[in-house]
Amino acid sequence: MGAAEDAEVIVVGGGHNGMICAAYLARAGIDTLVLEARGQVGGCASTVSDLGARFNICNCDHTLIRAMPIVDELELGAHGLRYLEADAGSLNLYHDGAAPWFFFPEVDRLLDSLGASFPDQVDGYRRYLDDAMPVAELVLDMARSRPGAVPMAATAVRGDGGPARRAEGARRLLDWSRRSLDDVLGQYFEDWHLTMPLVTSGPTVWGAHPALPGTGLAALGYASRHLVTTGRPEGGSGALTDATRASFEAAGGRVRCDARVDRLLLRDGRVAGVRLDDGTELVSPVVVAACDPQRVLVDWIDEPPQVARRLIDRWRSQPTHDGYESKIDAVIDGVPRYRDHDRLAERHPDVELLGPTAFISPSPEDLAEAHALRPDGLVAARPSILANVPSVLDPTLVTADGHHVLSVEVLFTPYDHPGGWADSDEPARWLDVWAGFMEPGARDRIVSWRAMTPDRYEREFSMHRGHTPSYAGSPMAALLGRRRELTRYRTPIEGLYLSGAGTFPGAGIFGAAGRNAAGVVERDLTGRIGRRLRSLRRLSPRRTVRAPS
Repeated sequence: MGAAEDAEVIVVGGGHNGMICAAYLARAGIDTLVLEARGQVGGCASTVSDLGARFNICNCDHTLIRAMPIVDELELGAHGLRYLEADAGSLNLYHDGAAPWFFFPEVDRLLDSLGASFPDQVDGYRRYLDDAMPVAELVLDMARSRPGAVPMAATAVRGDGGPARRAEGARRLLDWSRRSLDDVLGQYFEDWHLTMPLVTSGPTVWGAHPALPGTGLAALGYASRHLVTTGRPEGGSGALTDATRASFEAAGGRVRCDARVDRLLLRDGRVAGVRLDDGTELVSPVVVAACDPQRVLVDWIDEPPQVARRLIDRWRSQPTHDGYESKIDAVIDGVPRYRDHDRLAERHPDVELLGPTAFISPSPEDLAEAHALRPDGLVAARPSILANVPSVLDPTLVTADGHHVLSVEVLFTPYDHPGGWADSDEPARWLDVWAGFMEPGARDRIVSWRAMTPDRYEREFSMHRGHTPSYAGSPMAALLGRRRELTRYRTPIEGLYLSGAGTFPGAGIFGAAGRNAAGVVERDLTGRIGRRLRSLRRLSPRRTVRAPS
């Protein structure tokens, strides 16, 4: 008699990667259960209700996931997902008052916008695109391909553009992945006003300095957005995970919310299931942890099997990172206008100026100050900011009483802030900084607001010390299979797989890690490992153990 299992596969973590992984598995006919610690799925891709409004937990812009086949393969459109696109990809603003410029996905429109503000950088941008586009195309193709040296190497040489273009892209990919962003961009731009938007959306979001070797691939930020248009799910960022859940459940998958996992169950060195913090044990021979890999490997395993001890010792020796991002969510009365509204409207009469996200970038000197203050828990006077009014592009987010919603994301805002965040004056100051980029009276339009600081992310989203894990390796590391648990999704513990933003390729709302991990699990369950698991089930029956009610 076989074991009484709660599921053939348990996926821990209902963020977008966990839900995507689970949906692929369920649609492949695999009995899959998703466990989510919160009361709803979505993780940092969620849209939540508060202050009488709907707010996105993180920035609402989705780009890289739109380069993947996920939306079509999971039929997310049929389950309610619809993307809206602003007239421009982003608006670049600067604390020093330099001329703003729009990023447009159409190259000609971008060059016109850039030429009006920084005409001496247009030729550099053209040279940048000549070099960066083959690399960006290659990186996106590698993210779409099955993880492994053979399929990824085949992608590197067989894609569109011809052998010479692919070879040049591969050579430059290897070169840039080793260099710093400052070094790479210095080949093309003499003016920091061109480089700092990529620093703001790249290394600063990662918590790294742009002079650090290994940050060079952030230079693909502009090129990739020419290849893939940024969009926002109608109804908020959480519409993505809501549609994914619907696709998953339509295929027979099950979701259990308010279910916090605190231990991995092992039997004879293999996965046997998980234990929840209320003592409930759920039985499954396969667990996919779509959450922080350090917490899984350090906190969830009491007695690691011999085969995994070296790996777990390595993870235990790694430093624990603190969160450094905060976000202001506000309800505003009416629509504010940029201080540069008239100049922007004259140049771009067909653009809704508040449609795209504004990247508010500091100077390199201001960024250096931010890095210097961060260890002491202090926030720079002129921080890196991502701001938008999502309800302008998406009227479904307008409140019942006709108010708009404002999002102001601020970096760096350390976890260990002197005196704690509850009594800090900092969040109110960030609103003043934002208002300084708007016409007078913008600050007075704010009806109510809340601050999502690192301590709140820890309490409400199970993010250890408010930190969002992110894969730090390069596509070349993935090609070579370095850190196999992060790039191949398998661990040495039979039946334990990793997914989520901490695994390749990470990078915000991407979903490739969830899709890739599902492919690995499905192949294993239908191959040699699956035959072994079925044999063990026949030999070693086990019943579900429930906590006393």
